[in-house]
Amino acid sequence: MVVCHCNRLTDAQIAAAIAAGASRPAEVYAGCGCGAQCGCCCKTILGMLRSGSGDSAPK
Repeated sequence: MVVCHCNRLTDAQIAAAIAAGASRPAEVYAGCGCGAQCGCCCKTILGMLRSGSGDSAPK
């Protein structure tokens, strides 16, 4: 599922960045090779980071 429309990041890409050690949204973006644009996805990314498993993206 696409979580970040600006960068076309999927929940799987974000989960992979978290599994690789990202602990802040900026690190998730960097791990995915992009940067924050509009910020609408930050709340979802923070939720995924807080869960620690990258599985709390809205379904």
